[in-house]
Amino acid sequence: MSLYSTEAERLAEFPVALDSIFLAHAGVTILPRRVTQVMQDYLEKSCTQMQEFPEAWRAVNETRVVAAQMIGAKASEISLLGPTSLGLSLVANGLDWQPGDEVICYQDDYPANVYPWTDLARYGVEVKLLKPQSPGAITPELVASLLTPKTKLVALASCHFLSGYRLEIDAIGQMLRSRGVLFCLDAIQTIGAFETRVDYVDFLSADSHKWMLGPMAAGIVYVREEVQEKLRPTLLGSWNVQSPNFIAQEQIAFEKGGRRYEPGVLNVAGILGMKAGLELIQEKGIAQISAQLLRLKSRLVKRLEPLGFHFLGPTTGLNASGITTVWRDDSHGPSLARIHEHLSAQKISTSLRHDRQGQAYLRFSPHFYNTEMEMDHVVDAIAATPEV
Repeated sequence: MSLYSTEAERLAEFPVALDSIFLAHAGVTILPRRVTQVMQDYLEKSCTQMQEFPEAWRAVNETRVVAAQMIGAKASEISLLGPTSLGLSLVANGLDWQPGDEVICYQDDYPANVYPWTDLARYGVEVKLLKPQSPGAITPELVASLLTPKTKLVALASCHFLSGYRLEIDAIGQMLRSRGVLFCLDAIQTIGAFETRVDYVDFLSADSHKWMLGPMAAGIVYVREEVQEKLRPTLLGSWNVQSPNFIAQEQIAFEKGGRRYEPGVLNVAGILGMKAGLELIQEKGIAQISAQLLRLKSRLVKRLEPLGFHFLGPTTGLNASGITTVWRDDSHGPSLARIHEHLSAQKISTSLRHDRQGQAYLRFSPHFYNTEMEMDHVVDAIAATPEV
């Protein structure tokens, strides 16, 4: 099953599929044709016009609206900043932390969502680390077990980058909101793949270069309107500090809304590319995309299990995602490193990853345009991997 009515239409939008199979969207995505075309058009026009020509600036403001629709926010709550680590660092550094405050995070999350929080220890903040029973399996009950009256913020990823365990965002967010605890979400592994709403989220950051099918270093930062005054901008410039006629004032007064956190000129080419990727996601429908990703996962699981592979993270159910990560005892055949190398030679892109203990894993992360036939081809290539 495909979300495209014809193969020609699929290949026109994703030319990468003409002679290869790309299954690494949880890393750095390939770009759809429309995304590169929008960016190229902007760059061509910038040869003869100022880079902030009116049409481009209107498209930038439209991007705030599209991004807000994607996560259930207001356009005024969206800042157009990437990468993800920038937004997370703005949150970590912009709150008024006091000695004895507590922050909860997960040390085996992707480093971009670890270091901004563990670094707070130098200000006297107590960093409390979640310890799930399996990688990324963070439940509402586990979060609740670490909460105390001193907990100021909980920082989590919407989906674990290695295991693919998908968070119950609303359940955790509702619990934290009821206790007056701030909730920060690294949402790069779900926006564009699964519904990711901010009804009970205070802060969110996500670059577009994974499931949003956009370029690198173009992203969205969400700050809930009610907490914007609590989050002081830590990057200051002529755009986010009111500077009439670009004249510095004696007092610092920040702009309102998402521009509050944008200190200077924006990555316009990247933002326009991100907008095109988000519009493609909207066209196909997030529910339809999620269903397709779970169909592809099911096909991979069904075909890989007989080959002796084990699966890290859930393969079905509420917490399953578009990420399928496997491991296997080397006695069953070629090592995962050898399989990864063989697949690369066959123009099949996957990700070789490792956990803290050094265990190797092979990660598959197809997107909605991939097909079950491609999954079969990948598994057949794995089965044919030579020992040396």
